[in-house]
Amino acid sequence: MTSPTAQLQAAGVSIWLDDLSRERIASGNLADLISSRSVTGVTTNPTIFAGALSKGESYAPRVAELAAAGASTDEAIFAITSEDVRDACDIFRPVYDATDGVDGRVSIEVSPDLAHDTEGTVAQAKDLWARVDRENALIKIPATKAGLPAITEVIGAGISVNVTLIFSLERYAEVIDAYLAGLEKAREAGIDLAGIHSVASFFVSRVDSEVDKRLAALGTDEALALKSKAGVANARLAFELYESAFSQERATALAAAGANPQRPLWASTGVKDPSLPATLYVTELVARGVVNTMPEKTLEATFAEAEVTGDTVTGAYADAHAVIDGLGAVGVDFADVTQVLEDEGVEKFIASWHELQETVRQALETAK
Repeated sequence: MTSPTAQLQAAGVSIWLDDLSRERIASGNLADLISSRSVTGVTTNPTIFAGALSKGESYAPRVAELAAAGASTDEAIFAITSEDVRDACDIFRPVYDATDGVDGRVSIEVSPDLAHDTEGTVAQAKDLWARVDRENALIKIPATKAGLPAITEVIGAGISVNVTLIFSLERYAEVIDAYLAGLEKAREAGIDLAGIHSVASFFVSRVDSEVDKRLAALGTDEALALKSKAGVANARLAFELYESAFSQERATALAAAGANPQRPLWASTGVKDPSLPATLYVTELVARGVVNTMPEKTLEATFAEAEVTGDTVTGAYADAHAVIDGLGAVGVDFADVTQVLEDEGVEKFIASWHELQETVRQALETAK
């Protein structure tokens, strides 16, 4: 019998771990997850690095070196995080080669302080790409209004991008447009489109958290019947949009020139409501060509107990539309939900970034 994670991979889902640390790299744990859990990539964010740096002694020698060299807090952060991502890229290089660059990817995020700064995002994305210096890296850029032209510019420079913090179908359509515009720009510059990859990170569990709070406040039977359905429905409709967008002439012309589709990635897949099955946002979002990035707890639950029954997305579009329509009918403003979540998402990442800065600042002080 194959494991549920192997079954998931066979169904066309790429499993990426939503976590990275020096200890995970050095201990061999990351390499083990590739063989034992079918993990084919890693995503990171400031929260993950803040947690890793605040625990254990794995970073102490490098922090001491940076302190002795007089590095500033931000210089130390970018040195440490880019080194972790570079080493993880090397571990995943065989996966990258075996999948022709589709998997074996490791993401690193631009500073959330730049979420509303297009030029700053572009400059830092290029700097991170050069620092990591691995073609299987992905630079994470948030799908804010300012992020959209940055995505086009960075893709146009031949840099692979993970677009993060997508909540609404409207914003997702703009992200796809920004990606295609970037590919067109790269083609005009004579860059090989086959070497450019991108994923669009669509957040799932946070949608349910916000919607369920509003449904509980309404309290009617009709409202409560929709509990914990919005996140999966919204993601399924994102896949419907993906299928439609990448089958149209603009995208197919780019594909004929060697371009890759921008794969949907399910993010925020750990359940927030303990009454829900731990693998809800895994088993209900199975479709060929997607990525599911999981915190370790969700990964282990998937390995232990997930029931993978094949594609659970493409045949469920009508039901997904009915859920979103039903939310409007009971009085939930879904456009407001997704805007609140985007604003909160940026704020949370900024807060985590500042926490990371403080953690590193204290570490540098202690090491002096």
